[in-house]
Amino acid sequence: MKQQKRWLVTGGAGFFGIHMCQYIVNQGDEVVCYDRDPFPENEWVPGIEKVQADIHDHSTLKKALQGVDYVIHAAAELALADPEAIRKTNGEAALDLLNLCKEQSVKKVVLTSSCAVYGTPDTHPIYEDSTINPMGVYGKAKDIAERILLDYKDVETVIIRPKSFIGRGRLGIFQLFFEWVEEGRKIPIFGNGENRFQLLEVTDLASACYLAALKGRDKQVYNIGTTEFGTVNSDVGAFLKHANSGSRLLHIPAKPLKFILSILESLKISPIYKWVYDTADKDSFVSSEKAMKELGWKPVHSNFDALTSTYDWYLGEGKIMAQQFGTGHRVAWKQGILRVVKYFF
Repeated sequence: MKQQKRWLVTGGAGFFGIHMCQYIVNQGDEVVCYDRDPFPENEWVPGIEKVQADIHDHSTLKKALQGVDYVIHAAAELALADPEAIRKTNGEAALDLLNLCKEQSVKKVVLTSSCAVYGTPDTHPIYEDSTINPMGVYGKAKDIAERILLDYKDVETVIIRPKSFIGRGRLGIFQLFFEWVEEGRKIPIFGNGENRFQLLEVTDLASACYLAALKGRDKQVYNIGTTEFGTVNSDVGAFLKHANSGSRLLHIPAKPLKFILSILESLKISPIYKWVYDTADKDSFVSSEKAMKELGWKPVHSNFDALTSTYDWYLGEGKIMAQQFGTGHRVAWKQGILRVVKYFF
């Protein structure tokens, strides 16, 4: 009979955290959802314990860690949040967490980092030992957290670097995209669209983090991305056929489009930030060979699967959720000037 394990997921009420908690319960283990936001009641399943507190509330976090075997550290401010909050939560909070895990004899901590730590590499696929050149406040904060985990001697740590992940519950920047598609708008494509761009379905990320805790070697980094993906033209084109809304690709020269978006970002009237538009016309994919070999991980979903299943969810429940605005993945982002611009497409 399998011995039940106890887990804690920081950021457990966020888009990824919810899926991670549900995945752990489905494996027959217990999990503590630790988040400053309440866990959605309609997403709760028996076996998920809820602790509503901030990651910086050390006394509550210490108590929540009692008896915990593994921690998935997913608490994070997203790219549109206050830069100081991003630095503290996404970066510096890792050290306090590890100190508390040491006190409570936690076996291993898995950090969900980001491929933003690589910046925009010139060569692909991206491997775990590729040059680190973090982009933006978000990427730099994730790099800080990684360095803390890699240097920490008294608790085993593993780092997961996922590609952009989507699935049931994902809104944010993808809500903007899905709204344009549903309305039959032309979808601006940076450049010729022949660059290869890799995504990841959120349940595949959850399985990777679970296996990383059980099988990952101490102080190792693992890239995670789908293995079935093509070019922007092929994957987005196939998705638009699935949507069947009349929406189609519109290729626009990348350089002037990036220039315009950079101005809109600086004026704070567009939610599209630099890492998004700066990589939109470039190859962007990682090698997941290390995770597949060492963890026994294998993605279930392709780019097309991830896009279509998320869009189909959006047309129902997602549109109701999108009535709330914020800076997270489970709410809509204010489109700013883009709400006017889309009528020209």
